[in-house]
Amino acid sequence: MAANPDFIYRPPMTPYLDIVYQDDDIVVLNKGSGLLTVPGRLPEHQDCLQNRVARVLPTATIVHRLDMATSGLLLMALNKDAHVDISRQFEKRQTQKSYRARVYGKLEYLQGEINLPLICDWPNRPKQKVDHEHGKSSKTLYKLLQQDDDSALVELIPITGRSHQLRVHMLALGHPILGDRLYAHEKALTQSERLQLHALSLTISHPRTKQSISFKAPCPFT
Repeated sequence: MAANPDFIYRPPMTPYLDIVYQDDDIVVLNKGSGLLTVPGRLPEHQDCLQNRVARVLPTATIVHRLDMATSGLLLMALNKDAHVDISRQFEKRQTQKSYRARVYGKLEYLQGEINLPLICDWPNRPKQKVDHEHGKSSKTLYKLLQQDDDSALVELIPITGRSHQLRVHMLALGHPILGDRLYAHEKALTQSERLQLHALSLTISHPRTKQSISFKAPCPFT
C-alpha cells in the first residue's frame, strides 16, 4: 500500500466477536476498529470479521463492508434468499445508515450536504479523491452534534456508498476525521490513536417479515 507503508496489522482480540442481533436470516455485528471486514491477500491479513463469524455461523455471507479502521454495525446474511434481498436493499439505497465521527476544527455550519464525485486515487491506492470529471456521484449529509475547541462531533448520513466516502468528504470540507492514517494532517492524526468514525445505526427491511428493523451500536469515543 503506497499510501500507508508503515502499516502493521494488529486486529483487536477483545471482544473477539460482538454479536448485536441474530435470527435465522441475518446476523448483525459490532466490528472493532482495526479489524478487516474480509481477508486481505497476505497470510497475516486472514484474521477478519468474515472468518471469525464463519467459525460459528458457517453460512454467513458479506452483504456490505466497513473500512478496517471504522468501527460499528455490519450485517451479514445467513442464507441465499436473505443475501439477495438485503443486497438489493443496499443497491437501491433502501437502507438507512447513520455514523458518528469526531473531526478536526470548527464547523462553519450546523448542518449541510456534501455533493462531491469520488474516484480511486490510483497511484496512492487505496486512497480515494474528489474528481469532478471522472468521479462517481457521492452524497453525504452532516449535522453538528457538539463543538469543542479544536474538534467537533458530527452525525454523518451517507446517501451513496462509495469507498472512503465519509472520510474524503469531511477532508474536502476542511475537517478530516481524527486519527485517519490515510487522510488526516498531522494535527488531526495525533489527536486520536484510532480513526474516530463509527457506524452507529442501521435500518433495513427484514428479508423474511418485510418489517422495518433497526440496530444500534454505542459509539466508543463519545
